[in-house]
Amino acid sequence: MTVRNRRAASWTLPGDRWTTAKAAARVVAAVRRWGYAHPGDDVLDRSTTLLVGAALADGGRRISVHLADQDDLLLIVALSHRAGPAPDDEALLTRIAGVTGTAGCGSDAAADGRRVWVLLDTRPRPGA
Repeated sequence: MTVRNRRAASWTLPGDRWTTAKAAARVVAAVRRWGYAHPGDDVLDRSTTLLVGAALADGGRRISVHLADQDDLLLIVALSHRAGPAPDDEALLTRIAGVTGTAGCGSDAAADGRRVWVLLDTRPRPGA
């Protein structure tokens, strides 16, 4: 995955059970380093946990997590790096969409594995 003309970060991690927490911590740290106060750590953690959990469930030896920002939105993508058909998991997308501040989400399969992604709004919510 290549991201141009915006801030971006990516990490390749082993397909281990501790990967979820490590990925979430890295996403939170990068978002804060970029100066965003929103979304909250809990939102970043929950979104990353859902994405990485899906990538890990595909059973690959490694996953990658990609993060980018543009126009008051954060993009977080988890890639499973396991070729083959990805499960059609509508329940997963419903859970991702239900995270506060989600502007969009999706999943697709490619030759290099399943990609699961979320767009999160970085603007404070009115009344929050």
